[in-house]
Formats: sequence, C-alpha cells, structure tokens
Amino acid sequence: MDVSRGALLPGRDMRLGIKRAFDATVAAILLVVLSPLLLAIAIAVKLSSPGPVFYVCHWVGEGGRRFDGYKFRTMVANAAAMEAELRARNEMTGPAFKITDDPRVTPLGRVIRRYSLDELPQLWSVLVGDLSLVGPRAPRLHEYQRFTEYQKQKLQVKPGITCLWQIEGRHRISDYDEWVAKDLEYIRNWSLMLDLKILLRTIPVVFRGTGV
Repeated sequence: MDVSRGALLPGRDMRLGIKRAFDATVAAILLVVLSPLLLAIAIAVKLSSPGPVFYVCHWVGEGGRRFDGYKFRTMVANAAAMEAELRARNEMTGPAFKITDDPRVTPLGRVIRRYSLDELPQLWSVLVGDLSLVGPRAPRLHEYQRFTEYQKQKLQVKPGITCLWQIEGRHRISDYDEWVAKDLEYIRNWSLMLDLKILLRTIPVVFRGTGV
C-alpha cells in the first residue's frame, strides 16, 4: 500500500500551511477562553487525589519524532506501574491498551474523561506545533515500539486531538489495525474541509459524554 506523503497529499504545502495557521489560531483562542475551566479542573485534580495535576504523555508523532504532551491526570499516581498487572484484561488487539472500568481511574477522572476534558491541555501541544486539531491519534512510545510496518503508516502526517476513530469507531473498535485503517482513510482523503467536518462532528460526541 502506497501511503507516501507525496502520493497522499498532492500540492499539500499551501494547504498544510493553512491547516497549521488554523490550528495555532484556534488553540490560542481556546486556551484563553477556557482558562477559567482549565484552572478549575487543575485545582479539582490536585485536591481529589495524591499526585501531579498533569499526566506527561510520551508520544510519537509524524515520521517517528518523539515529543511530550500533557493531559489532566485521571488515574492514580502509580497507574503506569499497575498496567502490567492489568495486561490480561486488555480489550484491544495490538499494541494499545484499553479496559472497561479501569480500576486505576479516579472518581473525578471518570467524570472528566467522559467529556474528554482531560484532553484540553493538548491545546498547548497544538499551539506549539507538536499536534494538530485533527489527525491520527499519537501512539505512546511503548506502543510505537511494538508497531508493525502497516501500523507505522499512520505516522505519515502530524497526529491530532480528534480523528475519524474518535467520531466513527471509538468504543466499537477493539482491533488496533481497524483503528489504523481509519487513520489511513483520513490520510488518503485529507482536505481542509474534511478537517472542518471532523471538528464539527466531534462537538456532539464530546457533549454526549461517551469518553472512557
């Protein structure tokens, strides 16, 4: 399967420049407008359970470039160490890890995850250019280290906060290759209009509270 950037995004430079300008502008506006909410969530996380306010995400982005991003912490402080113990309950086939009713998630964490509020700090990563508003979800470093050549194809473009998986698959997808297939569908059909459609469709998904 040919997924080279040149084949997928002909004449992409100008459109990618517009996409980047749009990302930075929207991220900057949202960070200012949502700053009271961000502060309230940060205080709530700090007071609700021991541990830091933010969870540092060690992600892999476009072309295999590593970078750190941030989410509001929704799990107990030693969640990473507990993952190995819960591996047998993994509901995903492939390198990703997901279980229903994860015991590591705090009571407050369940609420903010349900409405994807934990992902708001990623707007900073969009502002500085590590993420886009729309794009394939960035894999964690230890997930990337288990990628097949097929799965690595999703890293042909900059990862994003929301994507086709977010609005079409999410809880129905349990095979990571199906997730990658959604990402490659997005990459092949990418346009500025497609990004706008995905952003608009993400809004009701968030308000329905289907996050985990």
